[in-house]
Amino acid sequence: MSGAPDATVTVADLWASELRYRINAAEILGGVDVSVRAGQITGVLGPNGSGKSTLLRLIVGALVPSSGHVHLLGRDVARVGRRERARQVAFVEQEAHAEVDLPVRDVVLLGRTPHRPVFSGDSATDLDLVESTLRRAGALELADRAYATLSGGEKQRVQMARALAQTPRVLLLDEPTNHLDVAAQLQALTLVREVAAAGTGVLMAIHDLAHAAAVCDDVLVLHEGLVVAAGPPREVLTPGLIAAVYGVHAEWVDGEHGAALVFSPLRGEGTAHHHRAMLAESLRR
Repeated sequence: MSGAPDATVTVADLWASELRYRINAAEILGGVDVSVRAGQITGVLGPNGSGKSTLLRLIVGALVPSSGHVHLLGRDVARVGRRERARQVAFVEQEAHAEVDLPVRDVVLLGRTPHRPVFSGDSATDLDLVESTLRRAGALELADRAYATLSGGEKQRVQMARALAQTPRVLLLDEPTNHLDVAAQLQALTLVREVAAAGTGVLMAIHDLAHAAAVCDDVLVLHEGLVVAAGPPREVLTPGLIAAVYGVHAEWVDGEHGAALVFSPLRGEGTAHHHRAMLAESLRR
């Protein structure tokens, strides 16, 4: 992948080039390029420990890269102030650890902070946005609850509402279906698709390959901190790649609602070893 956006396509709202992250001698992420374009959903895939969350945290500025660059709207993000960055980029983490002593409505109002003059109160626009984003995230009934009393899934929905209240150009999601039951997962993915259709660029780390295949325009597959494939899901998520990276058999099945991935255990260890050997060889080139 190129270290700069392709001039023949729409310039990315956010792009990262050659991002590397090391802890002492261990390289957690090695030379990753990725871009986020308005109205597009890019999924970041890979097994546990492949670097998905690290990549998102580098892009949002929660971690400092060992090398490489992140650009936001054509500017090096290191030269963009925190307040301006927060107006343009919202991030929903995988685990909502904060046990803030606030009502849910006030937690979502925090998303309006970058847009308000210092020391100003909540405007009618702010309050309307909080109401609408809570409704869109399926969390309106939680508005008057204490945030600290919510379940993991409820907190996830509230954090999505808070991010939408930021009205960002770019939305970063780390496992947005984490903690959610099946119905809530589908609701969350539908919301992500609606957000992208309205013009927001989405970069989403996601575990579930079937979900990624269903909602992502492009996917980036990480394995041990390296990009092993990138492009449209149907082209990238081949049986060979999935066997090599995940150690399972997969095939695309056409159905009434479009093509879907179906998974089953690999038949025999030799198959998995063969695919992983091929993957290791391709990474050495």
